Amino acid sequence: MQVSATDAKNRFGYYLSQAEREPVQVMKNDRVAVVIVSAARYAELEALERTECAAVPQSPAEMIDHILTRFHAVHRDQLPELIRMARRVEAVHREHPDVPAGLAAHLEAIEAEMLEHMAKEENILFPMLKGGGRGMAVHPIGVMREEHTSHGEQLDRLLAMTHDATPPQGACNTWRALYAGITQFSDDLVAHIHLENNQLFPQFEPGRPACC
Repeated sequence: MQVSATDAKNRFGYYLSQAEREPVQVMKNDRVAVVIVSAARYAELEALERTECAAVPQSPAEMIDHILTRFHAVHRDQLPELIRMARRVEAVHREHPDVPAGLAAHLEAIEAEMLEHMAKEENILFPMLKGGGRGMAVHPIGVMREEHTSHGEQLDRLLAMTHDATPPQGACNTWRALYAGITQFSDDLVAHIHLENNQLFPQFEPGRPACC
């Protein structure tokens, strides 16, 4: 749908409602100046824009810095917003047969487990690895690997609860945005664990080769 800038200004509320169904292109000087999209579609576009094209640094110190900014900081932003949306969906749609009952509580459990795990890495393991402590790192790396396995199990349950993050037909924008966010969180967590288990940790474990 295309509308003039003047029309969009005068009938903004109407075009906001139309944007729930399809993008609204606002024209100015015979070109598209702005596109109004729904919150759910915006979340989907944000997910698509996050790419893994940039090469991951290979030195331990640089790889750790990459993990902290690309994954730890991102997870800390993702989970509170997912919890907020899950609470809303469960409350508003509590009578819906496909409502993911208990989703907010499960996301809270994931958040608590991951915050504790990331704190261990940031305060104990990562400083040790940056300092070159190879012999001393084997045991704490083993603990982190076990916790990664637990993260994977929690993620499996999360996807089972949400039918692989597939919203039901006619789902509201919040529900769709929630599931788009869960998909992105899942992809990020899998990439995060893979990077640590298969590229960072093997550099400090004798006899264990790193893989891509």
